[in-house]
Amino acid sequence: MSNTGDNQPHESAHQAGAFDIRTFIALLIGIYGVVLVVMGIVGSNHTRLPTSLNINLVAGVAMLIFAAAFQTWAKLRPVVVPEHVEDGDNAGEGPAAP
Repeated sequence: MSNTGDNQPHESAHQAGAFDIRTFIALLIGIYGVVLVVMGIVGSNHTRLPTSLNINLVAGVAMLIFAAAFQTWAKLRPVVVPEHVEDGDNAGEGPAAP
């Protein structure tokens, strides 16, 4: 006889995926990083520091590394969103019927 009776609620969950805030942050920082890397390679020489360091290129590469770290974090530790709502929990469903 199995322990999966009909009186136990079936809880299912899914991952947040593209709706995870870390994915949005990684995407935005990654886009800015790509723009800065391109500007660092083909842009003017006015953004160089006295040590001949191209700040656009350095900041762009740092942003790409940061974006990759955030996306890796989101893939390794995904947010799990439960789909089951308790019977007594009516949060967000409006007023309870009398």
